[in-house]
Amino acid sequence: MSDEINRKVINIFSRHNKELPPVPSGEKVKYYAGFNYVKLNKDHNGNIFNKEHLIKYSKTCHYIVRVMRELDGEVVLYNYDVPNDELFRFLKSFEDKTLDGTIIEIDKYFPNNPA
Repeated sequence: MSDEINRKVINIFSRHNKELPPVPSGEKVKYYAGFNYVKLNKDHNGNIFNKEHLIKYSKTCHYIVRVMRELDGEVVLYNYDVPNDELFRFLKSFEDKTLDGTIIEIDKYFPNNPA
């Protein structure tokens, strides 16, 4: 995904969370299942999204999930490498109490790209 799209969405949420009046009509923040969301129909260039391209992109994406735990009175961070297609299973493991701790941060990265 484009950094430009990410910045736009974050900006919409930031304004929405600070404003009492509604967000401008072209940028509707909606609420469903306990979460705010913004629906995007086109990329930042005005092109419709390509399903195959998005699926290919998702298969290359990984996440570093930083989890804080306290062991023997000491605070430690665990950094998990989670492939995109395993992210939901990883998060569910906290709900199922297979893993414990506090998720501090989730960073997207591409392991095949040089840093």
